[in-house]
Amino acid sequence: MHERSRPAFGRLRDRSPVHGLDRRNLGPLGVLAQSVSGAAPAAAMAATPVIVAATAGPATIWSFVVATVLALLIGACIGQFTRRMAAAGGLYSLTAKGLGSGPAFICGAALLVGYGMLAMAALTGAAMFLGALLGRVGLNVSVPGPVLAGGVVALVASTWAFVLLGVRLSARVVLLVEAVSITLMLVIFSVLLGADTVPPAAAVPEPAPGLGGIAAGVLPALAAFIGFEAATALGVEARRPFRTIPRAVQWTAAVSGLLYLFAAQTQVVGFAHTTGGLAAQAEPVITLAAAQGQPWVSVVLDIGITMSFFACTLATVNALVRVLFSMGRDGIAPTVLGATHRRYRTPHRAIAVALPVVAAVPAGLLAAGVAPARTLTALLTLATCGYLVAYLLVALAAPVFLHRIGELTWPPVAVTAVLAPVLVVVLVAFVLTTGGGPLPIVLAVLGLLTAGWFGWLRVWRPEQLAGIGVYDETCAADVLGEPIRIQL
Repeated sequence: MHERSRPAFGRLRDRSPVHGLDRRNLGPLGVLAQSVSGAAPAAAMAATPVIVAATAGPATIWSFVVATVLALLIGACIGQFTRRMAAAGGLYSLTAKGLGSGPAFICGAALLVGYGMLAMAALTGAAMFLGALLGRVGLNVSVPGPVLAGGVVALVASTWAFVLLGVRLSARVVLLVEAVSITLMLVIFSVLLGADTVPPAAAVPEPAPGLGGIAAGVLPALAAFIGFEAATALGVEARRPFRTIPRAVQWTAAVSGLLYLFAAQTQVVGFAHTTGGLAAQAEPVITLAAAQGQPWVSVVLDIGITMSFFACTLATVNALVRVLFSMGRDGIAPTVLGATHRRYRTPHRAIAVALPVVAAVPAGLLAAGVAPARTLTALLTLATCGYLVAYLLVALAAPVFLHRIGELTWPPVAVTAVLAPVLVVVLVAFVLTTGGGPLPIVLAVLGLLTAGWFGWLRVWRPEQLAGIGVYDETCAADVLGEPIRIQL
């Protein structure tokens, strides 16, 4: 039935602009699991505190406190949109409604870099810690690069299946895997916190880091939160999205912050009487476990981190392909990316385009002999740059969006006034700390590609570029109560 045959609802669409996705069928736990897994808190609990301690020293916990507050402020800006609209493009679609097509395009490109690089990093981390786990149980002492590359390909095959077969299935897998990984990490850190600290060995008291050291520690601490907004990409598929999406984002920021504070406190206290403190440790959790006679911790740690990285891969790929799907529907990317599978109601063409690239980069680097830890660090650095750009743009867009719809009040303005300058400083500092090597070149190439893509659209597809930001809209079937096809 066409719109003209429904005079009472003549201004409603026959179908949503994002039709084909599994609309309004994902429960709140699945939505929350998407954001929690995007941040991969279990892996960050083990790896991030020692990085923060390199500059913050014994004040590491304060750097995490500041980073948690910043994440909550970013979540508050995102919530201004997600309480009013549901989109599959995440921050890309949200920014379009505040700042327009140009900044939204930059945000979309930044998200492709962020989600893509984080998925690659998570695959690398999962393969690396799975190899370490096999070595600890005696199955393999040394895992060469080609074997790790094969592990990445196997993990991608599993990811492909879960992401393709439906958002509910992938959400259930993510929820189970991340719940187990966080539980394992809580057990480990609870045991370590309750035991004795590492015995002193001619310890020299660490000098107070001062505000400068704490501020420098905020940079890596905030990087531990990247991906916490991943639930925004499920706005179309979530039940009651105006409630569940903003809550999932804010709860993820708060819960992740508490987990990081717990992990940081455990490690700072554990090395309080050693020379150099936490910052001087290469593998602090394993060192603590060995000093306290807990050899089983290393095995459980590898299991927890591997599972956390795999859950992060699933959640991040889910978000990545929905950004591509939205760009396809907007017409600024090949329209084929906006197609959905008839049965599974997932963006199967976007999955088929994205996952080979996500697999090829880390697998190629590992097979070429690049050290896994170096590969992981480089990919995470690039991902963080992409996320920081997207967070900055959505923070700037929030008050503009509220002004456009006539709902602007002073708190969102105050949040942006505080948050935006901090994010600019953090972003500039993060780019500068990439130093030499290939990373600045890669960032420059990505920037040139983005500019070229935007220029091409300005010339050949100006109408599509001007109208970007597709989101879910109420259609006639929703109002009339006609059945919406749901794949269970």
